[in-house]
Amino acid sequence: MTTRITRVNPPELHQPPGYHHITVVEAGRTAHLAGQCPVDLSQRVVGAGDLNAQIDQVVANSMTALGAVDAGPEDVVRSVIYVVTEDVDVLGATWDRLRASALGPALTTASTLLGVAQLGFPGQLVEVDLTASLS
Repeated sequence: MTTRITRVNPPELHQPPGYHHITVVEAGRTAHLAGQCPVDLSQRVVGAGDLNAQIDQVVANSMTALGAVDAGPEDVVRSVIYVVTEDVDVLGATWDRLRASALGPALTTASTLLGVAQLGFPGQLVEVDLTASLS
């Protein structure tokens, strides 16, 4: 069975910066990936205090997790990005770095970017939750 994913931006809504307001999945199984954190195999936070290093680790971990279920960024139908910040410029820079990464195609679907007060690991600055449609 082939999964059909349709991304829609109704003309009556504002044009979003890279993502789509609506993602419709016609068929297939769904994989819900746990929040991908900037943690390495030894369970250490990579780049404590360095947002760009942490984004890069989150991208690497996300690509590995997607690959484990035979999926890629193009199969993602929902993403939520959490960043420890109150600064809109930091949120924008995070979005730009993620969109320019190998994970970038995942962010063309329904996506939410949130500034939060704290995440689960000491020194953690970013986390990405993904839902992928599997064929």
